[in-house]
Amino acid sequence: RDRRRVREFQTFQHYFKQINLSRIMSLAARLTRSILPRLSTRGISFNLSEQQKEIEETTRKFTQEVVIPVAPHHDETGEYPWEVLRGAWDLGLMNTTIPEEYGGLGLSLLEACIVQEEIGYGCTGIATALGGNSLAESPVILAGSHELKKKYLGRMTEELLVAAYGVTEPSAGSDVGATRTNSRKVGDEFVINGGKMWITNCGHANWFFVFTRSDPDPKCPANRAFTAFVVDADAPGVTVGRKEWNMGQRASDTRGVTFEDVVVPAENIVGEYGGGFKVAMRCFDKTRPTVGAMSLGLARRALDEATKYSMERKTMGKPIFMHQAVNFLLADMAMRYELAKLGVWRSCADYDEGRRNTYYASIGKLYGGLAANKNASDAVQVFGGNGYNKEYPVEKLMRDAKIFQIYEGTDQIQKLIIGREHMTKWL
Repeated sequence: RDRRRVREFQTFQHYFKQINLSRIMSLAARLTRSILPRLSTRGISFNLSEQQKEIEETTRKFTQEVVIPVAPHHDETGEYPWEVLRGAWDLGLMNTTIPEEYGGLGLSLLEACIVQEEIGYGCTGIATALGGNSLAESPVILAGSHELKKKYLGRMTEELLVAAYGVTEPSAGSDVGATRTNSRKVGDEFVINGGKMWITNCGHANWFFVFTRSDPDPKCPANRAFTAFVVDADAPGVTVGRKEWNMGQRASDTRGVTFEDVVVPAENIVGEYGGGFKVAMRCFDKTRPTVGAMSLGLARRALDEATKYSMERKTMGKPIFMHQAVNFLLADMAMRYELAKLGVWRSCADYDEGRRNTYYASIGKLYGGLAANKNASDAVQVFGGNGYNKEYPVEKLMRDAKIFQIYEGTDQIQKLIIGREHMTKWL
């Protein structure tokens, strides 16, 4: 590659002597566009651009001033954080990846993950409520028609609304192929029947992304058996269940929803008829890194809280961080956070540059969840008895962390994917 670049510059020198100035100017511009970017990207850089730094600083300030002060209230009451979402929407911290064509900011996946990590630092329940929009929007962005995007993505940028992603069912979580919610064609429309469970933002959604079985034949291949739709929440036959009271992330609204003879127009199909499985699988490459980013926020918060406490708490005449046993805990927490971040950022880099990121998306999601859980547990250990008490922040972190090993694909599913992707390099 370097020899080719040298030859190109030698060609430039040759033309410099033989052709007129206008030709020289034209050739110089072409070489600048083609060669300099390649030279400047040699090696690896973890430096954020000025825009990305501004996004990080804005979100971090919002988290400190708005999210953290109200997080205990929403954890205690389970009240939906509308006031936080309003502030985030006003700042452009919601619906971050909607393309500019439909009124959004069109941020990269890395930039969306920067936002999610910072909000997750303050409260992963609130981050899940906020990020639920992006989860529902992702299949529409990836596979929806222009008209569908204009109708359903456009409204998300015109006023504060939330949407929900309806795939999980009581008997179909990790096994998406076991979906029982069905759709059948009636004339020029489709009729949906069935139910979904554990759906984020369900009780407040303006619309749902709904994954259905459209071919009743159990032998039909998955890549032709399912169809996805956008369904308006106020459509006749849509019934939302009660709010579930979960172990953690209580600011997030999680419910079941049933569809009874819900009529949906054909133009609300996301992607192609029978192609819903492909749509859902493609979405994971985009959504799993954002879940990993939220877990990064929690892992970093646990580290920060433990570090501050270890500097204040004294035993045997000195701050406890000076005891090797505690200092080793902090070192382990720091390593987990940094290593998880590498996985998440690598998956973002591949996605943003147009490369398939399935392998790293699962690694980032899996290790991010591990880092969040172990860091929260170790933070409680550093706090001792105080860490087990609700008056201290790490108790909530430990409850909030567990779901990262379950939703958006369990740890076991991520290992299956990682193992499969690894073996494809050898077989």
